Amino acid sequence: MADATLPAWMSPDESDHVRALMASWGMLADLCFADLLLLVPDDAGNPVDFHAVGQVRPSTNPTLYREDMVGRVIPGAERPVFKRSWALGQIVEEEVSHATGERVRLQCIPVRGRDRLLAVMTRESAPTVGRRQGELERVYVETFDRFARMIVNGEFPFHFEEEVSLSGESPRVGDGVLVVDDKGRVVYASPNAVSALHRLGVTSNFEGARLEELGVEATSVARALEAALPVTEEVERRPDLSLLVQTIPLLENGRPTGAMVLVRDVTDLRRRDRLLVSKDATIREVHHRVKNNLQTISSLLRLQGRRLGPGGGRTALEEAERRIRSIALVHEILSRDPGDQVAFGEILRSLVHMAEEAATSFDRPVRVQIKGDAGEVPAEVATPLAVVMAELLQNAVEHAFTGEGPWQERDRRQVGVDFDNDGTELRIRVWDNGVGLPEGFDVSRTVSLGLSLVRDLVIGQLQGQIMMGSEGGTRVALVFPLPAPTDLG
Repeated sequence: MADATLPAWMSPDESDHVRALMASWGMLADLCFADLLLLVPDDAGNPVDFHAVGQVRPSTNPTLYREDMVGRVIPGAERPVFKRSWALGQIVEEEVSHATGERVRLQCIPVRGRDRLLAVMTRESAPTVGRRQGELERVYVETFDRFARMIVNGEFPFHFEEEVSLSGESPRVGDGVLVVDDKGRVVYASPNAVSALHRLGVTSNFEGARLEELGVEATSVARALEAALPVTEEVERRPDLSLLVQTIPLLENGRPTGAMVLVRDVTDLRRRDRLLVSKDATIREVHHRVKNNLQTISSLLRLQGRRLGPGGGRTALEEAERRIRSIALVHEILSRDPGDQVAFGEILRSLVHMAEEAATSFDRPVRVQIKGDAGEVPAEVATPLAVVMAELLQNAVEHAFTGEGPWQERDRRQVGVDFDNDGTELRIRVWDNGVGLPEGFDVSRTVSLGLSLVRDLVIGQLQGQIMMGSEGGTRVALVFPLPAPTDLG
């Protein structure tokens, strides 16, 4: 199914009505074993041409249209049946010649909004469809005809806010169909519906019985008939057996005359959901334990460093402790939030707090400014990026404001981080207004352990670029691609 631009003469509410029809008409195509096209006239008052704005193929029958018809303009002179159906506001049916030369049965169904006609839905199929002796086909086509009359009367689709569905899980015609009368009694059950109910332990004759009389704890039928609105519910017979039941009332002049009940066995889906929940909990527990272990190592390094006097050994331990702590921050976030994406802003706030604490210890207090939002990044990006940002912020607060300069005044010291995330690439700028880089500095030849680590992580792990320069202070620019998000499991 596709959706082309709807005409300007439609109001927003009318456009929503048309789109709601196209959101639910896969069910209609399956019921009538036919292709459906949605045609909108160029002029609501005096149509000349009809524009194909939607198309859906049945999953219950071969399609007549291999090509995509959306966007085609069909002159009314070529198909006068379109204009006749529009003018009369009634269902019109005739046999016409298809592009392949075959005769096809063409049924035009006017689509009415709240106040006027909006489109014509055409049902196109082989002339024999619906005229065979099979009970399933006969019931399905009769049910489609009831929906068609609702479309003509403006009773289907149901209002956007009123229709209840479970995206991606809603039962389909092929899963199983029950047709009930206005009292909720079953008048027809498709073979797949019978199989689904058998899974629930229902083996008695369905015809003339209500679902609750058969032992199915479903209330959707009664609620849908009472409210004249669709109702979806899930029925669990045992923890390992689940049935999704969607009841769509069939209306005539606003009064329910019965309903179509779609049933789907979602036992395997729920089993998979439980496995994913269990897997997610396990992964979070692993991150929690890794975080705890890293914090323990960090504490041991900090204690060891305190036993050493000032000098290179103590500084090395302090730097190692800080890097481990920045990695632990990532695992702390992952231990709380499910999924493979990490909101890096939360990690950055902790890194900034660490840098500001370090600046205070150097007797050079500074506030770090953050502009933009890094957004969510994959976990495999968050860990090296956390280490990179910790190093760059530490360098800024430790080395930018030494010697003589305006930064001797606290309010004149500035450190900032700017983010730009377009979903495919992350750009970061870390800057300060301090002393800048030494003359002739080249990040590709630096011997500084911290900057060497930054360079190797950005280029090696993040597959990005790093540029450093002096312009009223130190300027560091990072650019790297973001991997596409992956679904857990």
